[in-house]
Amino acid sequence: MPYSAEIGRRHPSCFVFLVDRSASMADSIVDAEGQEVQKAIAVADAVNRLLDSLGQRCVKGNEIYDYFDVGAIGYSNEALVLFEGVLAGRAIAAIGDVYENPARLERRVQHLADGMGGTIEVANDFPVWFAPAAEGGTAMCAALDLAGRLLTQWVAEHPHSYPPTVINITDGEATDGDPTDAATYLRSLHTLDGGVLLYNVHISADSPQSIAFPQTPEDLDDPYARIMFELSSPLPEPARLAAEKEGYRVGPQSRAFMFNADPVKLVQFLDIGTRAHNLR
Repeated sequence: MPYSAEIGRRHPSCFVFLVDRSASMADSIVDAEGQEVQKAIAVADAVNRLLDSLGQRCVKGNEIYDYFDVGAIGYSNEALVLFEGVLAGRAIAAIGDVYENPARLERRVQHLADGMGGTIEVANDFPVWFAPAAEGGTAMCAALDLAGRLLTQWVAEHPHSYPPTVINITDGEATDGDPTDAATYLRSLHTLDGGVLLYNVHISADSPQSIAFPQTPEDLDDPYARIMFELSSPLPEPARLAAEKEGYRVGPQSRAFMFNADPVKLVQFLDIGTRAHNLR
């Protein structure tokens, strides 16, 4: 059965995040608390939070098990590696190195229920591996191509591993050409357990209807959404089960794609895309 390999230190899996940092990411969306937040900030916070979560999943006692390798690529006029600080310049790093080396900690305040109908403020340190940015074009083709080059080497070095997962987060169309060839090549890379998984999520400034895990392009009215549907991988069985647990309607033909996602759905999407069921 494909997508069933155990994930362990001998045979880790890999996650690569592609983050749109074009000028339109300066537009605002409404967050879970009803406040307007810049799309670039919402996406950076979501991915930074997920990097922290991935690290926490790998802590065993006083040790971090390197179950995953992780990469982060940003794209505007060109595609660049996102990690800052100690990890600067590293395209892909083991989760232990990532988890222990955020670029900085930011003091963040959360409003939590106090159990009596009100809220209390709780301050926590928030680890940041890369900062938000919003300028220039949308070099999605370059980002997919860079991910393809990185993962060509990775799958050759990890033939028995659970296949890598690439999560592309964008709010617009590519400005550097048609991304079909780059996405097709990326999905053609494979380990013995299956092909590279490409998830795509479109972030909306105004989302009257969010469409998650569609089964056919006919489910989508927007021509751009249909292109992104075709670029996305079929949703593997473990991810379909995870999506069903979150209340999404999925079927055997569902693709790893969400159109018009708000910040809450973005976080859910990222969680589903990175939820490992077979850590050992």
